[in-house]
Parts: sequence; structure tokens; C-alpha cells
Amino acid sequence: MAETLGMLCDKLTIVRLKQYHTEDNGRLASLEKQSVRLQAEIDEYITNAVGGNIPVDSMMFDSNKVFKKEGNDVAEVMGNFGEVVAQLADVNCQLWHEQEKVYEFEKVPVEQKDIVVKKLAILNLERNKCIDRINTLFTGMVSKK
Repeated sequence: MAETLGMLCDKLTIVRLKQYHTEDNGRLASLEKQSVRLQAEIDEYITNAVGGNIPVDSMMFDSNKVFKKEGNDVAEVMGNFGEVVAQLADVNCQLWHEQEKVYEFEKVPVEQKDIVVKKLAILNLERNKCIDRINTLFTGMVSKK
């Protein structure tokens, strides 16, 4: 299996954001299919993992981000499974709104451009931490079984 639970949760939160931000019926229908398929993949992944059909060492692909930590304060990702999924959804929502600024970057005041780029970088690091934490929590649950 090429995906982890954290990656699947990430994809689902992004699809839900796209649904929230569109009114196009054709796009909404397509996104609904994606949402249903991702929910089924999550259910199947959990069933397979708990059933021992996915090796524990395959359940994690740490992001292993290499970045200068000094001056790049990334929020800690703590809490139980539900809290981390909620944090991932929140981070993806913030990323959505920052990315919207980039689509019309020429309209961003010069003095704000560096702030937008930095915020995108930090949010992406936090997003990866959330995905890694989901994988760690789930792997721990399955390992204890």
C-alpha cells in the first residue's frame, strides 16, 4: 500500500475544503465521488491494519523534512487521534487561504509577500507533522493490539 492513514486523512480534508469552496455542480459531484472513495479507503486501510494485513513498518513514511529550525517555529502536534485530525483540518484550511493569496500574488503588497511565503512554508511543515503524528498514533494503536 502506497499511502498511510495520515496521507489519506490529509487528502480527505483537502477534498472537503474543495467541496466547501465550490458551487459548481459538476465539480461538486466529482468531489463527492472522491470523498466517498477516500472514506472507503480509510475504512479499508484501518481494517487491513488491524487485521494484520499491513506490516507495521509500512504504516509510516515520516516526512523527514530538512529545514533550518532557527527562525522557523512550527507548532507542536500533540493530543489524541481526533485532536490531531482536527489540527490537520485546521492547518489545511489555513493553507487554503494563504494559497489563495499566491494565485494573485501581484495583488499582495510588496511588504507582505515575504510573510505570505513564510506562512506557507511553516503551515506545510505543520501539515507534515500532523500527518506523521497520525501515522505514529495509529501505528502505536495497531502495535499494542
